[in-house]
Amino acid sequence: MQSDYAHIITLEPGKRSGKPCICGMRITVYDVLSYLASGMTHEEILSDFPSLTNEDILACLGYVADRERH
Repeated sequence: MQSDYAHIITLEPGKRSGKPCICGMRITVYDVLSYLASGMTHEEILSDFPSLTNEDILACLGYVADRERH
């Protein structure tokens, strides 16, 4: 599954303490998961963060799902 998110999720030591971020942004995977966990819909997240795409949200979910398998 990594190939589905590898071009979207990046790890950069100097950005957000090295947490996985959406490429080109300072939004972390965990930020997106927190929004979803708090009850926000994909549409609400996309409305609040217009630079995000639905593909970005799905990449965050894929990243975490893949990490949980290991």
